[in-house]
This record gives sequence, structure tokens and C-alpha cells, in this order.
Amino acid sequence: QVQLVESGGGLVQAGGSLRLSCAASGRTFSSYSMGWFRQAPGKEREFVAVTDRSGGRTSYGDSVKGRFTISRDNAKNTVYLQMNSLKPEDTAVYYCAADAAGWVLYQVSSRYEYWGQGTQVTVSS
Repeated sequence: QVQLVESGGGLVQAGGSLRLSCAASGRTFSSYSMGWFRQAPGKEREFVAVTDRSGGRTSYGDSVKGRFTISRDNAKNTVYLQMNSLKPEDTAVYYCAADAAGWVLYQVSSRYEYWGQGTQVTVSS
């Protein structure tokens, strides 16, 4: 069982930056792949980024490549999402999720077993 708690969301102007954090409970955090997804009002949940259990491999959605960076600190049971050059279209609730596959970089939300409650990111133009 893994419990996830996101933080770091807020209101930022276009072109600005935010760093989201996702703190996990449990002693098995380092065995999970960790992903970030987002969902805007009236839209489907969208894949943002994923990192494998070691943090050595990552994958990103096309809309955030080159602007967002996912990382993790297994000693702190935390995964991060650094978001730069934010755009109004990045406005959404951002969720972190854990997948027990560990070494697989799934981009499909149905593959993830555990989810946080989400944190709101609003980018003003």
C-alpha cells in the first residue's frame, strides 16, 4: 500500500515556474515507477511524465517535453515535477501516481495502482 500526497501547486503567470512534490508513505517507494498526470476541466486525464524506480529513465508527454522535468529522491520518498515556461494550457489538477511495474514507463493512467488527491496549477495569461 502506498499513500501519495501532492503539494506545490498554485497560481503563476505565463512563462513562470513551479515545482510540484509528491510525498509517498511506505517502505517500498523505491520499487515503484512514479508518474505525473493532469486533468483540466472537461478534458480527459493526460499523461505528463514518468520515471522508473531508479530515476534513471524518464518519459514525457509531447506537450511538456523540453519544459518539464521529473525527478525522484528515494531517500526522501518523494517525486518532483519541475515545470518551466508555463503556459495557460498547462492549467489543470496535477496528480502523481505509483505503478508497481517499477522498470516500465507506462503512459496510460489505468496502469497505475495508487493516486494522490491532486494539486491545482493555474497559469494566467
